[in-house]
Amino acid sequence: MNTEQIIKKLEDTGAILEGHFLLTSGKHSNKYIEKFRVLENPETLDLVCGEMARLFEDKGAEIVLSAAIGGILLCGGVGRHLGLRHIFAERIDGQLCLRRGFDLPKGIKVLIVEDIVTTGGSIVELIDLCNDHEAEIIGICSLVDRSLKKTDFKHEYKSLLELPIESWDEQDMPDWLKEIPITSPGRSGKKK
Repeated sequence: MNTEQIIKKLEDTGAILEGHFLLTSGKHSNKYIEKFRVLENPETLDLVCGEMARLFEDKGAEIVLSAAIGGILLCGGVGRHLGLRHIFAERIDGQLCLRRGFDLPKGIKVLIVEDIVTTGGSIVELIDLCNDHEAEIIGICSLVDRSLKKTDFKHEYKSLLELPIESWDEQDMPDWLKEIPITSPGRSGKKK
C-alpha cells in the first residue's frame, strides 16, 4: 500500500473528521482520524497490518506490544503477520501496565505498535514499560503519524502514513477553533 492508497482508504471510510476535537494528548485539533472506520473492515485491517509488519519483518522481534484500546487490533494483526505473540498494556489509575497475565521477560525483543501518533506520549509510556521489564525494543511502528514535530523515541520508528495535522494547547488555540463545539472522540483514559 502506498501513501495515496492509505489516504484514499481513510477518506473512503469517513475516517478523517473535521470539527473541534480534544485529543487524548490534551491538545485541540480541527481534524481527527477515526481509525476504527478503517479497522472495522477485516480485509482493510489485514492489509494495513501486513504492511506494518513488513516494515519490521527482518528485525528479530519476539513479541508485539501496544496500548489498549486503540492499538489492540493493530497489535494482533501485526503479530499474526509476523507469527508472534501480541500483548497490550492497559491503564490503571492513568498509568500503562501489564495485566491479564501478560509479561515481558527480561531481554525479550519487542516491537511496539501504535495507532495514531500526535505527541508520542503513549509510545514513551510503552518504552518506559519495556525498560522497567528490561525488554529490548527493536522498533516502533504506527499506522498514522499526525505530528508536525517528530519525537525522537531513541529507537527505530516507522509510520505507515505521515499525515501532519496541526494541534494546539488550549491557551494557543486559534479563535476560529474556539467557536466550534468540542468533541472528545475515543479517549484512552490517559491522565494529563
